[in-house]
Amino acid sequence: MGYFSSSPSAPSYVGNLFKTKSFSLLSLPEKLSLLLMFSLVSIGVISAYADKEWFEDVYTVEDGLIEWLTVLPLAVVSIACLVRIIYRRGSLSGKMIASTVFIALFSLFALGEEISWGQRIFNIQSSSFFKTYNAQQEMNLHNMVVDGVKVNKLIFSQLLTVAIAFYLLVFPWLYRKKQWVRSLANSWAVPVPRVYQIISFLLLFVLIGLCPSGKNAELLELGATTLFCLIILYPFNPIGSVSPEPEQVSAE
Repeated sequence: MGYFSSSPSAPSYVGNLFKTKSFSLLSLPEKLSLLLMFSLVSIGVISAYADKEWFEDVYTVEDGLIEWLTVLPLAVVSIACLVRIIYRRGSLSGKMIASTVFIALFSLFALGEEISWGQRIFNIQSSSFFKTYNAQQEMNLHNMVVDGVKVNKLIFSQLLTVAIAFYLLVFPWLYRKKQWVRSLANSWAVPVPRVYQIISFLLLFVLIGLCPSGKNAELLELGATTLFCLIILYPFNPIGSVSPEPEQVSAE
């Protein structure tokens, strides 16, 4: 069941939340995305041990392969949300459209931040403001320093980590156990992560923890955006109906 699919009816779907698909039952895009992402992350971890200088100066260099493969899933999500709104607006409620627009804007913001809003692409010089208050003197917000506090560490690391932990570990459980959570999530088209997506995130965190380089965050961003894209495009819950009650589909 993909992000654009209509959901068939059957009563047992919610009860199967923690029964994940086998790898053979995933769609081809899901398989290829997981394979590519974990291969690149694994290569990065291994190369960080074998040749740390090459890992930091070549493999994870700014505007290199890893960075562009990090922004690609964000672009895919933004386009998918736009296409969904255009082609399925007649079957979407106002709340569903609002949440889809939010996801699209969030993805565009994250994409823009990752490439410093095209600064290096278009060879734009940073203003005196960014040279003074940005740790890397780039045109982005996540590297800003306010009163000696790095925005990246406070918001994009600590707070975001708590939010991700809740979304991956608590939210799916609440979706299964609480009817009002299911109704709310489905009526607002909030994607619920599948089990394989949750497991993939946990495995990603383990691999990143094994990387001895300070630039392991580049690998984390690559994996996180890839899995974020898979969650948006292939969520657990049916999100294509205007009905405020959760749709129920056949078990995976």
